[in-house]
Amino acid sequence: MTSQMSHTRAPAPEDAKAHLRASIRKARAHRSVRRNEELALALRDQVLQLPSIQAATCVSVYASRPHEPGTGPLISALHDRGITVLLPRLGDGLQRGWGEYLGEEDLIERAPGRPPEPSGPFLGSEALERADVVIVPALSVDCAGTRLGQGGGWYDRALVDAAPDTPVVALTFTSEFHSEEACLPRESHDLPVHAVITPQGITSLPA
Repeated sequence: MTSQMSHTRAPAPEDAKAHLRASIRKARAHRSVRRNEELALALRDQVLQLPSIQAATCVSVYASRPHEPGTGPLISALHDRGITVLLPRLGDGLQRGWGEYLGEEDLIERAPGRPPEPSGPFLGSEALERADVVIVPALSVDCAGTRLGQGGGWYDRALVDAAPDTPVVALTFTSEFHSEEACLPRESHDLPVHAVITPQGITSLPA
């Protein structure tokens, strides 16, 4: 009698990512508004400790949506220090671009579910080259610098316009950073990050 060995095939990277995204989004949805606000303040304080931020004249930051690691306090703090803050903008046909933050009252929601955007001039994708630091959102990050994004690939396409050697820093919640194992699926188009910041601290990564 011939025995047959059963083999469990690993899920394709896109399937593994979809499963992880669903799990993380579900966990994030249970966090209260008040708790998110507290964590946003902690993230601000951690980011402002970065030497690269302290020396920066221009920083790119994402405008957070509900349940994401909050960036409102950070954006305001950078702006108050006289640092130019670039926020993502979508132009015609989902064209990637940026807008300069001029104050909280200047942000507008152009479509339901989309992050708020500056109302001023649309700056092309090449504007990212001005940034001394690029701060990106993440659903999860592992110790190899792999970032799990929302799935649209917006930042993976945008980051090619950053100046060489510009530090890319991901913000995520503490439970979403895998500090001891490289466990996230990475595809050829996934660009690694140089550091991850959680409300509890800063970790440099071998990007």
